[in-house]
Amino acid sequence: MAALTSLSFSSLSQCSERKATISSTRFLGSTSEAYGFRTTFLYHFGGVRASISSPKMVIQCMSSVADPPTVSETKLNFLKAYKRPIPSIYNTLLQELIVQQHLTRYKKSYRYDPIFALGFVTVYDQLMDGYPSDEDRDAIFEAYVKALKEDPDQYRTDAKKLEEWAKAENSTSLVEFSSKEGEVEGVLKDIAERAGKGDFSYSRFFAVGLFRLLELAKASEPASLEKLCASLNINKRSVDRDLDVYRNLLSKLVQAKELLKEYVEREKKKREERAEPQKANEAMGITK
Repeated sequence: MAALTSLSFSSLSQCSERKATISSTRFLGSTSEAYGFRTTFLYHFGGVRASISSPKMVIQCMSSVADPPTVSETKLNFLKAYKRPIPSIYNTLLQELIVQQHLTRYKKSYRYDPIFALGFVTVYDQLMDGYPSDEDRDAIFEAYVKALKEDPDQYRTDAKKLEEWAKAENSTSLVEFSSKEGEVEGVLKDIAERAGKGDFSYSRFFAVGLFRLLELAKASEPASLEKLCASLNINKRSVDRDLDVYRNLLSKLVQAKELLKEYVEREKKKREERAEPQKANEAMGITK
C-alpha cells in the first residue's frame, strides 16, 4: 500500500500491472468475459445518497423514503434523462453501477458527507476519462445522479470546495483540522466525532476522497494517510484495502479501453481495405 500512496490519480489511470490475456475479438465477442472485473467494481464501489437541500457543504442524515422507487424506475429515469447511445464499455458499467447505488441510496442508515462526494466524482471522472465528448460526459453525470433523485451540482460543488481547500494545505496542516476553524474543517471535525462514537457510515468512495485530499495537498508519503485516518477515527486498514481495489480496477479498465481501441482501429482498416476495390471499379466506370 505504501507504493499506492505515492502515486497520483493521473498515474493510476495510466498504469497497467499486467498485460491483458484476452484477444480483441474475445473482448467484444463476450461481454461477460470482457467485463469480468465489473462485478468486483460494483461490489466495492456502490454509491450513496447526497444532500440536495442546501448549496452549503453539510452532513445530513438520509431521510426515510416511505415508497422508494424500484431499480427499474431508477434505470428508466436515467435512460429518459440521457437518450443518446453510450459506448458499451461505459454503458455496461454505468447501468450496473446505478443498480448498486440505487440499493444503497434508499437505505435509511446512510449519511452523506462531502468526502464521499469527492470520492464519487473522482471515480466517475477516472472511469469516464477518454469519453468521446466532454459535453456528453457531463450530461451523463447529471442524468445519472438525478436518476437517483439527488443533486449533481451538490456533488460537484462539494468536491470542488474540498479540492481547493486541499491545494492550500500540506501534510502537516491537513491533519491539524481539529485546531482550526473553517467550512471544510467543520466537516472533518463532524466526521471525526461521529466516527469516534461509532456513528459514521464509512464507504469506499470515502476512501478515494481521502486519498484525493492527500494527493492535492502533495502529502504522498504513507505516514500522511495514517495520520489523517487517525485524526478522523477511521480504520486505515479498510482505507488501504479499498484504495488497492480502486487501483486494480483502474488498471483493468485501461486494459479494456486499449483493447476496444485496437479493435475499432483494426475494423476501420478492414473497412477501408474492402472499400478500395469498389472505389477503383467506380473510377474505372467513370473513365469509360
